[in-house]
Amino acid sequence: MTNSNANSNSTWTWTGMVAVEDTALAVTDTRGPGQPVIYLNGSYATQKNWQRVTAELGNEYRHITYDERARGRSKQSADYSFEACIRDIGAVSEATGAERPLLVGWSYGAALALHWATRNPDRVAGVVMVDGGYPWDYLATVEGGREAGREEIRKMFRRFGWIMPLVRPLGMAARMSADQHAEVNIELNEIVAASDPVFDLVTFPMRFLVASGASLGGTAEGLAAMRATLDPVLARNPNVKVSATVGSKHTTIVRKDFRAIAATVREVAGVVHGGVS
Repeated sequence: MTNSNANSNSTWTWTGMVAVEDTALAVTDTRGPGQPVIYLNGSYATQKNWQRVTAELGNEYRHITYDERARGRSKQSADYSFEACIRDIGAVSEATGAERPLLVGWSYGAALALHWATRNPDRVAGVVMVDGGYPWDYLATVEGGREAGREEIRKMFRRFGWIMPLVRPLGMAARMSADQHAEVNIELNEIVAASDPVFDLVTFPMRFLVASGASLGGTAEGLAAMRATLDPVLARNPNVKVSATVGSKHTTIVRKDFRAIAATVREVAGVVHGGVS
């Protein structure tokens, strides 16, 4: 763990690099005494996306954000798999000394939050799922079958590969090849498609914030079908609930509905610390 901006006052924000395997992750930790919250980004997003949420929540919480491998200021790696990202959560948690953090995951980060928390239920306080982690089998909906769906994703990323360096500063791409971007997306689709049983392992408070708009690469109808896959989970596990449904698109929810995300964090923290369901 290297320190690029520490202060002797432990309540001041720390920024630096956390070494993990063959890479290093850019981490920010406000180091306050309140409930620690670890924020997990969308597939190619960065920790900057959470600035409005953390500002809204204020100093009552200890905010820990980081850039995933090859995103933002973090270094590149030979491994961009979902399991590598799972290991990164543990590494950041251990490096910062955050005990029983509350996880807030958006899109790809929501799937990470579900899997890390259910594998480590004694190490997590609760989870906020920001329009992600739904147990939806997208590849099964593609005409021609699952392999056709995988190839469709690969073609899409290759088609837009030229623009990735341009949108990278906006948190819309990583320092990966087009094929690596595609494989991250394909792997996520396969993991969430098989994730319905994982929700039965949720023994802590989990709250969903659901977007209702369309998004890049998806129709409103398709996304409505995706979000409907949550209904059986809600029916059988009382620990999983929907906190609110907002009008934002999937891609804009963190920017436009940061107050709703902050309210959901407070709701989960209230359950954890106050016992209110």
